Amino acid sequence: MKNIFTEHPNEVGESYLQHFGQALGFCLLLLSLSFKALVHALLPFCYVTDVSDRILTLSKGMQKRRDQAKEEN
Repeated sequence: MKNIFTEHPNEVGESYLQHFGQALGFCLLLLSLSFKALVHALLPFCYVTDVSDRILTLSKGMQKRRDQAKEEN
C-alpha cells in the first residue's frame, strides 16, 4: 500500500522528517528572498543581485540533489 507521506521522500533518498527539514529550509529561504525582492522593488538600489544570485545557487543545489537521488535509485 502506498504511503502518500513517505512516497516522495523515499524517491529522493530521505525519510519523512529529513524531507520535512529540507523543505522547511527551502520555504524559509524563499520567504526571506521574497522579502528582499519586495525591498528591491521599492528601493532598486538594495539587494541588486542578491535574490537572483541566490535563486541560481538554490536551483543548482536542488538539481544536484535530484541527480544524486536518481543515481541511488
